[in-house]
Amino acid sequence: MLVGIMGGTFDPIHTGHLIAAERARVEAGLDEVWLMPANVPPHKPNAPKASTQQRWEMVCLAAEGNPFFRPIDIEITKGGVSYSIHTIELLVQAYPDTEFAYIIGADMVQYLPQWHRIDDIVRHIRFIGLARPGYELDMDQIPAHIRSRVKLVPMPQVDISSTIIREERQRSGSVRYLVPEAVNRYLEVNRLYET
Repeated sequence: MLVGIMGGTFDPIHTGHLIAAERARVEAGLDEVWLMPANVPPHKPNAPKASTQQRWEMVCLAAEGNPFFRPIDIEITKGGVSYSIHTIELLVQAYPDTEFAYIIGADMVQYLPQWHRIDDIVRHIRFIGLARPGYELDMDQIPAHIRSRVKLVPMPQVDISSTIIREERQRSGSVRYLVPEAVNRYLEVNRLYET
């Protein structure tokens, strides 16, 4: 089985995440996409606004409508800072018959050489890079042993971010259609990001 892993803070998960996951699934021939909220992301200076439990519940709600999407709480359960290599080692050990590919944006593909223990990472998994319109990725700048483990797939321009959603909620704006309807209801019931 070939599984795409889409990790993120998901504070909150939004339609852009789901479009990206679906494009990666279709273009790379994935059997499933596992949506994996980070416990404590190492590259984000500020803590998530929603609690870990709330972010997990929103990911579960967002995945409900797609039989190819599966929420996975491995980083939350593990606790601590979420470094990719540690997560990958856990996944490979827990699912030895599954091949994994990380789904990342083209901007992150450019920074793969700087990832913590990238040489160990590429021995275990591949990457699916979402090539966004207008973003120029210079694959020649990436070492060959990393480049050979990256498949680029086209991604439509979707200008939605968790920051925009939090800002809209804070000013009492509507985020309908920016997030799945179940997530929108969750935000309203729990009054998330209102202050």
